[in-house]
Amino acid sequence: TIKEEAGLRDLLSWLPEEVLGSILSLLPTKQAASTSVLAKTWRHVCRLVHNLDFNDYDHVLPPEEEECGRKWNLIRESFRKFVDAFQCASPIKKFSLKCHFRKESEMAHVNGWICNAVERGVLEMSLDLWTTCEVFLSCALFTNKTLVKLTLGSHIDLGNIPPGVSLPALKSLLINTIFFTYGDLCNVLLPGCPILEELSVRHVNCEGIPFCISSRSIKKLTVYYNFETVITDMPGMSFDAPNLVSLDYSDYALEEYPQVDLESLVQARLDIKYSKLIKRPDMSGLINGISNVHTLILTPASADVISRCVKHGLSLPVFKNLVGLSFWGDNKRCWKLLPYLIKQSPKLYTLIIHGLDDYTCDGTMHLVKVNVLHVLGCGGTARELEHLMSILGGVMVDDGKILQTHDARWSCIIEVQDRVRFLLLSKSSC
Repeated sequence: TIKEEAGLRDLLSWLPEEVLGSILSLLPTKQAASTSVLAKTWRHVCRLVHNLDFNDYDHVLPPEEEECGRKWNLIRESFRKFVDAFQCASPIKKFSLKCHFRKESEMAHVNGWICNAVERGVLEMSLDLWTTCEVFLSCALFTNKTLVKLTLGSHIDLGNIPPGVSLPALKSLLINTIFFTYGDLCNVLLPGCPILEELSVRHVNCEGIPFCISSRSIKKLTVYYNFETVITDMPGMSFDAPNLVSLDYSDYALEEYPQVDLESLVQARLDIKYSKLIKRPDMSGLINGISNVHTLILTPASADVISRCVKHGLSLPVFKNLVGLSFWGDNKRCWKLLPYLIKQSPKLYTLIIHGLDDYTCDGTMHLVKVNVLHVLGCGGTARELEHLMSILGGVMVDDGKILQTHDARWSCIIEVQDRVRFLLLSKSSC
């Protein structure tokens, strides 16, 4: 019968509500909400969704229409009602909120949604709030016993972080262009995260705070600052993270790095840019602080600024554990640094070189001889190969014959023992 056929087509409705909630959690929240109109039995199923993602960006009026207060209020009211419809007591895993607001009174709604997520045992929370008002986030957010990952952004002022922070389960903290009182991150927030493993601090086109990152638990740290005009006001940058394994640091070179304790560091990527505002930065604290690193990645900007510091008296430490180096160069200053860096790396095994095509040999650069050195590169040209040979001091290549693939693309492995050999490989075999 027609009724039986309809029943067969609606097998989903026979599933337990918990199963339906898990299925709907795989959909975007707006699509999950739309299922409530299918039938009476589906009316409240969306409240069992455990991954909630609310985004009002698509509802924001274009700038020329924002003056129409009535339309704005209608949009805000519609968005509030939509989020309110998901406020209940069922457990959730992820809660993401992206929204704009103009008045401090609207923060009450935001904090209500945050508190509801906390009460429901949320594991991951992402808040991306855009406003010109000072934001006072609920204390419940900073005393959450279940939260594992927290993302805070963007361009908002938190003022003072509430005292008594307790986030015993938090393992990942990502901060994107958030303003707060100086010292609050290291002195208030991080001490309340005893098992934090990953920290990301990003400041785009604004003054970056903090100037010191201190934590005994973090293993992965990303710091990205790009606001040049205030670097003369910064007291320097310190890293006190003795158990850190991975560091990705991008900034302008500062006056000094007074405290850098990174004794467990395994991998580091430095993208430090030179600024005329600080003509003679002191990089010694940072370079000495990462000297235990096993794998080091230097961008052209970093190679340039370190070379400048060497010229003005910086002595590179011995990189006693360094086995892998990825070196990018785009000027003569950079390439003059490379031999010195290799000399200070007695265990160096793998060297990846980029940017040789921009190097013009002046006949003065030679790499020092090490026991074993493998140079790996992919995507170079025949001209780059010539430059690599010049840097290596005009070595013999397979008894004086240069092996070259048909498409002039190469990668090479070089063993420096009694003599030097090149093994040239095609790009496809890299």
